[in-house]
Amino acid sequence: MAYQVLARKWRPRTFAELAGQAHVVRALSNALTQNRLHHAYLFTGTRGVGKTTVARILAKALNCETGITATPCGVCSACTQIDAGRFVDLLELDAASNTGIDNMREVLDNAQYAPTVGRFKVYIIDEVHMLSKAAFNSMLKTLEEPPEHVKFILATTDPQKIPITVLSRCLQFNLKQMPPELVREHLTKVLELEGIPSQPAALQLIARAAQGSMRDALSLLDQAIAYGSGEVLTDTVHGMLGAIDQRYLFNLLFALIANDGATLLNEAEQMAVRSIDFNAALQNLAALLQQIALAQIVPAALADDTPDRDTIIDLAARLDAQTVQLYYQICLLGRRDLGLAPDEFAGFSMTLLRMLAFLPQTGNVNLPQPAPAPAPAPAPAPVPAAQRTQAPQAPQASPAAAPEAAAATPAETPAPAIAEHHVAQTTAPAPVFNGDWAELVGQLKLGGQARMLALQCELQQFAADTMRLLVPVEHKHLTDKSYQDKLRESLGSHFGRPIRLEISLTEEIANTPIKQQNDARAARQAEAESIIQDDPFVRDAINQLDARIVSIQPVDQSAN
Repeated sequence: MAYQVLARKWRPRTFAELAGQAHVVRALSNALTQNRLHHAYLFTGTRGVGKTTVARILAKALNCETGITATPCGVCSACTQIDAGRFVDLLELDAASNTGIDNMREVLDNAQYAPTVGRFKVYIIDEVHMLSKAAFNSMLKTLEEPPEHVKFILATTDPQKIPITVLSRCLQFNLKQMPPELVREHLTKVLELEGIPSQPAALQLIARAAQGSMRDALSLLDQAIAYGSGEVLTDTVHGMLGAIDQRYLFNLLFALIANDGATLLNEAEQMAVRSIDFNAALQNLAALLQQIALAQIVPAALADDTPDRDTIIDLAARLDAQTVQLYYQICLLGRRDLGLAPDEFAGFSMTLLRMLAFLPQTGNVNLPQPAPAPAPAPAPAPVPAAQRTQAPQAPQASPAAAPEAAAATPAETPAPAIAEHHVAQTTAPAPVFNGDWAELVGQLKLGGQARMLALQCELQQFAADTMRLLVPVEHKHLTDKSYQDKLRESLGSHFGRPIRLEISLTEEIANTPIKQQNDARAARQAEAESIIQDDPFVRDAINQLDARIVSIQPVDQSAN
């Protein structure tokens, strides 16, 4: 038997099998059950969302030998012939290749005759917007007052091109694009039924590449099976989609976080060498930023099998929410203006430079350092060891203490021994905690999840190796056990002993590291605005030249 592609083999044959169009299924099912049938239906939507599939299921529901039903039997002569495309009273017309009035007149003339074997004559006209104006005009009378035995089902990807006079005579349904998660679930079921091994991350890549089209997803799945020699694996799907080097997206964001313009432009040049499409790159970067924002606001919504999930969580901890939103908007605007740029590379690199120019010092969620304490009085300079041993008041070292005195004299100690002594001095003592939680978080080695929790905590008490933390109730999702376990592990590693965590929720405003950072940023902004607005030169420019202040950005003092 000849191989049948997955998109045809697994095309839904009943409303129950149809994925992602519940609003359409419900309306049609109720109409069929109550026998409230319209004479003309119009299905709109992008490619591959099920317009023709719904039309064929509706044709079966109208002509099933069990009667008009929302659940056609699928085994009677009418159902099986419609599935096979051989039902004499079902005519499928491609308007893209039959655009003229002559083709439409032939259809309309034939519509006057009673059905041969079925209950209704059903005309499915695909891509109906391609019909000529004359062909549309010839349809109007029949669409308005068709014979009782005729049903018209129109389908189009571009309803804007259909005359309003035709639209007003049809019952219109808009089929939605499939969300990637729904596509992935459907692909998983198909592969289980086919007995083909797969990896969830690979199916997630295919689902995203399909861009809402289930037919495209199944076609890509067919290609992936062939490409992977009967398996659907993440690495092979990466290679098939040409997405194996999409790590450049992460490189771009890490360069932005580091304020590293040289690395940023070098990465863009490497993309040009690899002939990466810059429009697609901006689209993918915007999609990545959306996932980062999702990880920041609703971490649980980021699926466990999301490709590069750990890196996304890490970026979510390093970038603040405002910067992510800003970068996302710059991506959209950069993609819109790409065609207006001198060339695509110039447009893409300018988009990156725009990200670097706006809020460069706030792109990194490094914890705010506490306000510097007054400088202590300078301590007396330490007396070198050699001078101490030669001082008149110093007692003579006993022979037993001679090795210690020799070890304290750098000039007489071999270099490897100095290194070992230094390591012992720096690693032996346990860290001392001064009660500054923000400073402690900055010292911890934290992954993305633990850092997100730590940044939203306020230290309430630390005693007897038990640390009590408060978390604002709006960040309750961060108190997940896995997040707590990773934070506890990092604290234990830092202090060199097990630390017990007790985390409580609070509805009050907590003094978290994030709040401290935002307060410090707001104070810097207010100070900068006050300085600029009180500047005599600025006031003169506003008064005499009718100038205005566009924006005020505080200077990052830490960069000096």
